[in-house]
Amino acid sequence: MDRRQHRRAGGTVVAAGVLLALGTGVTGCSGSGVAAEDVKVAGDPVATLHRAADALRAAGSSKAGTSMEMATGGTRVTIRGKGVYDYRRRLGRLTVVLPEDPTGTSEHRPITELLAPGALFMKNRGAGVPADKWVRVETATLSDGNLVTGGATDPYAAAEVLRGTREAVFVGRTEVAGTAVRHYRGTADLRRAARYASAANRAALAAAAKGFAAAEVPFDAYLDDQGRIRKLRQRFSFVNGRQKATVAVASTLLLYDFGAPADVRLPAPGDIYAGRIAEEGGTGGGA
Repeated sequence: MDRRQHRRAGGTVVAAGVLLALGTGVTGCSGSGVAAEDVKVAGDPVATLHRAADALRAAGSSKAGTSMEMATGGTRVTIRGKGVYDYRRRLGRLTVVLPEDPTGTSEHRPITELLAPGALFMKNRGAGVPADKWVRVETATLSDGNLVTGGATDPYAAAEVLRGTREAVFVGRTEVAGTAVRHYRGTADLRRAARYASAANRAALAAAAKGFAAAEVPFDAYLDDQGRIRKLRQRFSFVNGRQKATVAVASTLLLYDFGAPADVRLPAPGDIYAGRIAEEGGTGGGA
């Protein structure tokens, strides 16, 4: 199936077409074998995770690597991205690389994605969009709030999902890319996350809470001594609109080089494509 397709389901535009083919908090707990002193230093897991997005905002910016995995038709597909993010302005730029086809050739040039409050911009979108134009999508109109649609999860939105943490345990200390981190494992509720998220992400997370097959998001989070996310793996479930089957998607985020320059400029209005996006079978769909 063409990964460049575009569809509208129940009034919701699924923009990137990347994935179409394819209570009570438990706090202070620890994994087996974790020293009592480590548990004390780790603090209250739920409260710590609630503050993770604030720690990123305090850091200002970072480089980011993303990976999104899903199983479809017995084949595991991985989409990777790399770029920078400004947590204070809520602006990011990622280059997303789609997987090769079975013959080993790329079906699409890398997609450039700009992440902004309430919007996703994509260049090299394909599906009839001119190469020099951007596609703009309102994230609140997406049934997943753009947590999976673009093939990469917005780093700040991913962190704000943790504001919905209801239960979590401290697993232990480890390292991520040579940095000492504390590993937490838990489950976040998207409805709660939307309630406590920043104004820019509230509508998108509320849409995800309604649009996903389950509002609960299991996760593994790795935080450094400043409480900043170094690695975050979240597992989402959505319903494939064509086959009506539940699809599991694992999104992994790596953050590093905090303070790195993140000069992200959004497209001028004249550079945004205002036409129709081709759907599978040659039909048109609204942008």
